[in-house]
Amino acid sequence: MHDWVFEAIGTRWTITTPAPLAAPVVAAVGAEIERIDRAWSRFRDDSAVAEMARAGGSHRVEATDQPLLDWYRRLYDLTGGAVTPLVGGTLAAAGYDADYALRPAESVPSVPAWDDVIAGHDGVLELRRPALIDVGAAGKGFAVDRVAGIVADAVDEYIVDAGGDMVISARQQPVRIALEHPLDPAKAIGVVTLDGGAICASASNRRAWADWHHIVDPRTASPAWEVLATWVIAPSAMEADGLATALFLTPAARLRGHFDHHADGFHHVTFRRNGSVEHTAVPGLELFL
Repeated sequence: MHDWVFEAIGTRWTITTPAPLAAPVVAAVGAEIERIDRAWSRFRDDSAVAEMARAGGSHRVEATDQPLLDWYRRLYDLTGGAVTPLVGGTLAAAGYDADYALRPAESVPSVPAWDDVIAGHDGVLELRRPALIDVGAAGKGFAVDRVAGIVADAVDEYIVDAGGDMVISARQQPVRIALEHPLDPAKAIGVVTLDGGAICASASNRRAWADWHHIVDPRTASPAWEVLATWVIAPSAMEADGLATALFLTPAARLRGHFDHHADGFHHVTFRRNGSVEHTAVPGLELFL
């Protein structure tokens, strides 16, 4: 197997295939990642998101990106507003801004309600006023899905891994995946075994500074502290990524009933600050705690 390793959108990517990908496929992957970054990054001045923060108004949404906005609206409704793309201004004020200042302002603003800011999102994102959009809760998973689609057109067997958010092609020989311990990256709390699909993780230790981390509860404009790490298995990385964030802010029992991937709704592992672990009947799950 061949590993193509590179850095993009703030994380390390590894694309594993039986042989090196052809040059046109490599170019297509790079172009799609750049397109997504230019559209949705809040860390570059030339992105569409930066323009929305400056001017508000109407902004065309690529047809390829419509599922991301639709998924955000669904997450917003499922979590009672706890997962929202409007958290960007709060994160920036807390110090997680385009300059990575990591110095919280004296006053961090609350997160506005969706309908107070977003007038529409079908084909055109219509903002009633300027707003700093943040798609960090599901955007990396979305990018992984898009890249996996390009790779799947070229080869039958692959793993696309962006900082632990993965899409795995259907296979006869399952893949064992370690669940990184959120308090010690050199250890794992367990492993899962997958023969295809997507798995995404979220952890409060990955982007932490002062008394903050990057998973903010918009209802309190402060970090979510009860949960330390989550993993979700779903058909797509976008879905798994968004649900992994949602589990920091919303009980799993409230979410699982809205999905029908199997008897448990969707599979997940949730590791809490008190050391307890909640999980469904995840395939091949072994816990080391």
